[in-house]
Amino acid sequence: MSAATIPLHVRRARWAVAALFWLNGATLASVVPRYPLVKENLGLSNSFFGLALALGPGGGLIAGMWTAHLMRRFGSARVAAWAQVMQIIFAGCVLNSPTPWLFALFVFCTSAVDVYTDVAMNAHGLRVQKLYGRSINNTFHAWWSVGAVCGGLVGALFAGLALPLPWHAVIFGAVLLAVNLSLRRFLLRGPDIEDADEHAPAAKVPPNLWWPLIALGLVAAFGASIEDAGFTWSALYLHDFLGATPAVAGLGVVFVVGAQTIGRFTGDRLVDALGNRHAARLGCTVGTLGMGLALAFPSVPLTFIGFACAGWGVATVVPAVYATADSMPGLPHGAGLAIVNWLLRFAFFIGPPLVGRLADLASLRVALVVMPTATLLVVLLSGFLRGKADPVQAAPEASR
Repeated sequence: MSAATIPLHVRRARWAVAALFWLNGATLASVVPRYPLVKENLGLSNSFFGLALALGPGGGLIAGMWTAHLMRRFGSARVAAWAQVMQIIFAGCVLNSPTPWLFALFVFCTSAVDVYTDVAMNAHGLRVQKLYGRSINNTFHAWWSVGAVCGGLVGALFAGLALPLPWHAVIFGAVLLAVNLSLRRFLLRGPDIEDADEHAPAAKVPPNLWWPLIALGLVAAFGASIEDAGFTWSALYLHDFLGATPAVAGLGVVFVVGAQTIGRFTGDRLVDALGNRHAARLGCTVGTLGMGLALAFPSVPLTFIGFACAGWGVATVVPAVYATADSMPGLPHGAGLAIVNWLLRFAFFIGPPLVGRLADLASLRVALVVMPTATLLVVLLSGFLRGKADPVQAAPEASR
């Protein structure tokens, strides 16, 4: 379907979904450059800090069990938009936690509402993609990366200016809420599927699909762990281990997500040319080599290059996993996305405390070996991704 024949409301919905992805990335990334100050204010050890961040995926694990049901009842548009509002509020609470345990609680709540935003905005994006009749999924994830770059830059700027954390939460939170309110009227209306019934019992997952879904969840988890490491540990590694200033340390996540952004804006063409499997293998091989060299020869410039290689390397991994899981035959609406996302967050539940414990026992440099290890594991498991992306079939136009 050419751009000229795509209805206006579908094109507007595409940009509204892109704005949802941007919001999600910007909200989370703006907090990361302030982690050193939050950690210092609360007197947190690396172990407690990692354990507190691990509670976040725990919130996602618990909340994620109702994601598909809520989407069938309220629709992906409403779930994504309202969950994003709660995420913005809880992110401000994370920055201004008065005690270590409240910090852990607010991280938990932020992730609990993030799982609804994540799954619902992906479901709505795939609904828009069907109306387009071609692949646009990588571009949605690219806008998440753009949002993360913007949020990271804002957080680094605020850190460099030593802006008080309450002002950070109020100023940037107001901008994010304004964007959220303005995009809602452009999202697609009506149920995600015509025969959706929120009162119908959930269909069971066929036994033969469990292992492919688990494997896809692992691929997504290893790919997304690069984002997680960039968000959680990049500023601390650059500041505490390499001696970078707070403003420079805050740029670590920008290099990870900035390179990922480039990879995602070009990702649809790369996947069309190589297929999901070979695109993942190529990217994650580059990520393994780049991050491995950065840890072997530590310096601020080489670390930035290593972060960039890792971010570019995993650019197409999570979009490919989500699209594959959502299109699996024999699954009820939203179940594939919810299951893969749940498995992804279970891996995140293990990752931060593991890195934090390794950092306390050895050093953060040793702990960050998990990054090239994760990209190598994606290479090994990439066979579960399709070799060549199947063409997307255009769906009938949704009514307004």
